[in-house]
Amino acid sequence: MSKIENLSIAKNWFEAFNTHDLDALLSLYDDEASHFSPKLKIKKPETKGLIKGKTELKLWWEEAFNNLPSLKYKNTSLTANEERVFMEYIRQVEGEDDMDVAELLEIEKGKIVFSRVYHG
Repeated sequence: MSKIENLSIAKNWFEAFNTHDLDALLSLYDDEASHFSPKLKIKKPETKGLIKGKTELKLWWEEAFNNLPSLKYKNTSLTANEERVFMEYIRQVEGEDDMDVAELLEIEKGKIVFSRVYHG
């Protein structure tokens, strides 16, 4: 994938996430994709922060969208190469302090195969 194509995936990711379009979001991921997040570690300790596969991704984001209807990510920076995109954004939820977040998307054959979240 080219840098431009990977940046397009990241932009589509933000659009899908911010509109809470679960189908569009999941369509960006490989069927066997893995996702690591500190929030997963806290809310679902049995996962140790790591989930795998679209079924688990769907359950995780579905819960987030249902429990936090105002959840949005404000993109502040995207850096890409042929294999990955590094995204920086601000997590915004009504009634909560904004949180600085960074996320790395590893991309193969046009699909996200691994994503890692880092909180500031």
